[in-house]
Amino acid sequence: MTSNRRFDILAMGNAIVDVISSETPDFLTSRSIPHGSMRLIDAVEAEALYAAMAPGRQISGGSAANTVAGAAGMGARTAFVGRVADDQLGEFFTHDIRAAGVHFATAPATGGRPTGRCLILVTPDGERTMNTYLGACQELDATDLDAAMVADAGILYLEGYLWDPAAPRAAMQAAIKVAREAGNKVAFTLSDVFCVTGHRADFRDLLSQHVDIMFGNENEVKSLYETDDLDAAMAQLATQACITVVTRSEKGAVVIGGGQHTQVPGEKVARVVDTTGAGDLFAGGFLAGLVAGRPLPDCARMGCIAAAEVISHFGARAEADLAKLVAGKLGNV
Repeated sequence: MTSNRRFDILAMGNAIVDVISSETPDFLTSRSIPHGSMRLIDAVEAEALYAAMAPGRQISGGSAANTVAGAAGMGARTAFVGRVADDQLGEFFTHDIRAAGVHFATAPATGGRPTGRCLILVTPDGERTMNTYLGACQELDATDLDAAMVADAGILYLEGYLWDPAAPRAAMQAAIKVAREAGNKVAFTLSDVFCVTGHRADFRDLLSQHVDIMFGNENEVKSLYETDDLDAAMAQLATQACITVVTRSEKGAVVIGGGQHTQVPGEKVARVVDTTGAGDLFAGGFLAGLVAGRPLPDCARMGCIAAAEVISHFGARAEADLAKLVAGKLGNV
């Protein structure tokens, strides 16, 4: 699908380092943190919460970054654009994403806020509660954009998390224009219900006019169309010209395109350890299948395989050989 391009997928998103710890429900309750929530916090709360957390693991993260790292693990040629600071966490993020096989050349910021971090509290049920200090992420702007690199990527992948700040949003809009003029595809993930709630009109406009492939989970697509009826939301999605993919946790996913709904079952997991990154890795698997020329049901299967791997351990980056897992279940292309 994209063999004539330097990259199969170029993603723009938040460059974040995840700090993950196991905590009790009481830890959340005592700090009035809603179980399973995703919150944006300031630098002061980030420092206080980090000091109170149990010993944890430090892993590079960020939704779109996780997606292209996963896709790279399944053979796709990937690149990432995101802002880190010239600090220890920024160096850590840069090393990790490059080690995953992702091209990353965005210059670090030498002033302003520090590198973003997400403090992830995992309770015994495997649910993650995310407390994010975006820091330097929000300073990404059009000057970080290499138009030639965007034009040389078959798919431009954007995350909804980065749509809120004005400068990154403008950078993504500029990237969409470049991708469109180059005849490339644009993919977008709704990211979270709070993103949809804050930018519903923009997201609907993207879906109807600018996006070729959209990812969202059940709650996000219901919020997008302001309904509690998933079937009604899917009926709305079916009217769009783009491919839309709705993830349904352990139930798998539904791929909607051309008025057709294809249900793909989820992969069985012996034990759910940490759901962080499940949607990110699903998107990575789906897109890796797409650029390899696989049919849409196989793309969704690849997404489910990648998501099942990542929820079986802590962290949002795969630990197993994803390409080998896919080959064992679906065969090589």
